[in-house]
Amino acid sequence: MTMSQRSARVARETLETRITVEVNLDGSGQSRLDTGVPFLDHMLDQIARHGLIDLHIVAEGDTHIDDHHTVEDIGITLGQALAQAWGDKRGLRRYGHAYVPLDEALSRVVVDLSGRPGLIFAVDFPRAVIGRFDVDLFQEFFQGLVNHAAITLHVDNLRGRNAHHIAETVFKAFGRALRMACEPDPRAAGHVPSTKGSL
Repeated sequence: MTMSQRSARVARETLETRITVEVNLDGSGQSRLDTGVPFLDHMLDQIARHGLIDLHIVAEGDTHIDDHHTVEDIGITLGQALAQAWGDKRGLRRYGHAYVPLDEALSRVVVDLSGRPGLIFAVDFPRAVIGRFDVDLFQEFFQGLVNHAAITLHVDNLRGRNAHHIAETVFKAFGRALRMACEPDPRAAGHVPSTKGSL
């Protein structure tokens, strides 16, 4: 897979959800999002814009029950698409990190395209819901993504009082960190960034 072909399309269908994700790692930050969960669309747009990743996600789920299955399965499907798009990770930086502020809120995200799923999610929201979105579902989204992209992800909110601001800093920082990790490293061209020889 060449650097100009770093894109993928993944469809996932269960009894609870039907999801299609298209991702282009070398995009310009364009997004087309229709998940049925408006606040999640807003957060996914942050990943696209700040990660300069083109992202097209369409989802239908049992949101008449709640948003849990839809949010988690979007994380799973996006993780699968990312893993396909970066392939064997040859020539990539592998690691990425970002600090992002928004007014009083500040979050840090660190990512390793390690081939091993691991999530530390240290974010305490001051309220349980943003609009009608259950903030517990953010961790479910990232857990699904991490498990299926096989990455190590540390998400830390360092300060903040406004739940919306905190969420935005997390997703913007994730986009920036992911962008850094996926960037070609000109000094590592043709090499997998691991002493094991594979990731």
